[in-house]
Amino acid sequence: HQVAQLGVAYVPEGRGIFPTLTVRENLVMAARAGTAGQKDWTYERVMETFPRLSERLTNLGSQLSGGEQQRVAIARALVIQPSLILADEPTGNLDSVRGRDITRLLREVAHESQQTVVVVTHDIRVASQADRLIVLLDGKVRFDGRPSSDAEWMAALKLEIDG
Repeated sequence: HQVAQLGVAYVPEGRGIFPTLTVRENLVMAARAGTAGQKDWTYERVMETFPRLSERLTNLGSQLSGGEQQRVAIARALVIQPSLILADEPTGNLDSVRGRDITRLLREVAHESQQTVVVVTHDIRVASQADRLIVLLDGKVRFDGRPSSDAEWMAALKLEIDG
């Protein structure tokens, strides 16, 4: 609860939405003003950002596809007005099309609202689209920078694995 009070929102691996609540209930129960009283992510703004969810408001969490559940998890993180979003494997268990949609959505959130979004992933396609990439191997930083090309940071990682 102390981390949440600091304005950190968490999008857990496996989505973690409430399966017996509707989409609307999942969002409304989490909504609050931010640590500085801000209300940048209103219910209306979330519906504009996630138009598919507006069509599913009365569906239970358990009735949604994996991609829809992931959108609810991200939307729920936004309505708490976070200063930081931590997303753990946000494209996990999604097909490549849904995974690209979620990656694009997180980039839009980060860029449009100057929101800090930290994504932990094993998916190289997601990692290569980061503004800043930190590659960890055995708990040690092996690359830290802008992924100007996949070859650059992957080479640094390969040297560490092979070396």
